[in-house]
Amino acid sequence: MTISVRNSAGARGGDEHRPALLEALAGRRPTRTPVWFMRQAGRSLPEYRALRAQAGASMLDACLRPELSASATLQPVRRHGVDAAVLFSDIMVPLRLAGVEVRIEPGVGPLLDTPVRDAAQVRRLVSRRYGEAERAGTGAAGVALDGAAGVAAVEAAARGVVAELGTPERPADSAPGALSPRARAGLAESRGGAGWTPLLGFGGAPFTLVAYLAEGRPSRDHLAARTLMHADPDAWDRLMTWAAHLTGAFMATQVRAGAAAVQLFDSWAGVLPAADYREKVAPYSALALDVAREAVSPTTGRVAPAIHFATRAGHLLPELHRTGADAVGVDQCADLAQAGRQLGDRPVQGNLDPALLGAPWQVLARGVDACLEAGRAAPGHVFNLGHGVPPHTDPDVLTRVVARVHGSQSWERTALAGWDGQA
Repeated sequence: MTISVRNSAGARGGDEHRPALLEALAGRRPTRTPVWFMRQAGRSLPEYRALRAQAGASMLDACLRPELSASATLQPVRRHGVDAAVLFSDIMVPLRLAGVEVRIEPGVGPLLDTPVRDAAQVRRLVSRRYGEAERAGTGAAGVALDGAAGVAAVEAAARGVVAELGTPERPADSAPGALSPRARAGLAESRGGAGWTPLLGFGGAPFTLVAYLAEGRPSRDHLAARTLMHADPDAWDRLMTWAAHLTGAFMATQVRAGAAAVQLFDSWAGVLPAADYREKVAPYSALALDVAREAVSPTTGRVAPAIHFATRAGHLLPELHRTGADAVGVDQCADLAQAGRQLGDRPVQGNLDPALLGAPWQVLARGVDACLEAGRAAPGHVFNLGHGVPPHTDPDVLTRVVARVHGSQSWERTALAGWDGQA
């Protein structure tokens, strides 16, 4: 399979009325470095924990309840003033929408009762289609959702978020509803001069989805997936092509509902040698991005730019570049400045070590500054962690990091004062 390379980066030249995230992804230098955090909507926030406890839903069912998903998506924007809202969902959701029996066990991760490891199992699986599950989950009030209803729920959540965060045609100059001072401060900081905050959609890369399908659970070495890759190339091609279309369609759903950018997560690509990734994985990641680019965001009227992030994949950065992603995410194990020089024309995202979030502020601040300096080696830089926010992170630390990245402490003082945990 050959890689089809398309990307959505525009011409150089700044636009102060466009969100900083979109400027950076286009390879430009906005007036401030944009920042968001992987897993920013999640267990580090007390308001998120309260929301989940009140809902009483499993993780995957929570993702298919629009009001819950939208509320969780907005929480870190209101609290921290980050430059993007990331839709509260999970990379396993499209599998559910296709009728795959998968669940997420707290403290363990995704689990499947029947792993997919041979040609016959692959043939049965790839007959399933996105949005055609007989039962995808349970909505509010215990209502059963089929695949089409699940897709509609994802769309509704995304639209609800965009309605609050604004669009170029309808800037959200003031936050709607009764919000706390901190929430108003965070939203105002997030919107910046553009007057609106972009929603970031996402999906799991084909290899990561297939790794879970083949193992049936999280794994350190993903031996079952790697074995199938070499033992049955035809079955591998069918399975990876199916996964690429599935996750691409999931990202396209979010874009059509208003997401202005997307990120493709490859959590497990780092276990692969560069040659295997290049020949047997990268073409399918490129396909997933191409499927996502079949959608146009009504928020921007454009194809959504894409970030491709993989963990422990410093040896794969040139290959991630060649998938056609508009920007490449870098984890904490790689040198960000070197990555910027190596990738040439591609913006980078990353790569503060999440461990620093638990260090004394002086140590963390030096790490933030070093990351910002390293990001100058690339044509554009989106500040992020090298991995997701650890669950036990003090959320006020993240707020201070955002303020330091933005170079402004005035809103931070407002945001940190009088927070009552309410939106």
